[in-house]
Amino acid sequence: MKATPAGSPRDGEYCNVVAGTHKGKSGTVRDIRTSKTGHLTLAVVQNNGERFKTLAKNVVAHKEPGD
Repeated sequence: MKATPAGSPRDGEYCNVVAGTHKGKSGTVRDIRTSKTGHLTLAVVQNNGERFKTLAKNVVAHKEPGD
């Protein structure tokens, strides 16, 4: 398993999606993986329980909501 690059979101951190299909959504980072093409992907779980997957380059991570 490859190590995640410095500055990447970590599992359990709160994040805001700033680009892509899910722009404007936010939630907790879960299930970080590297795709076949080498891109870092992650699942975001919103407060209402809805999950979606996005690229790590499209999110900005925070320690807690509101940071």
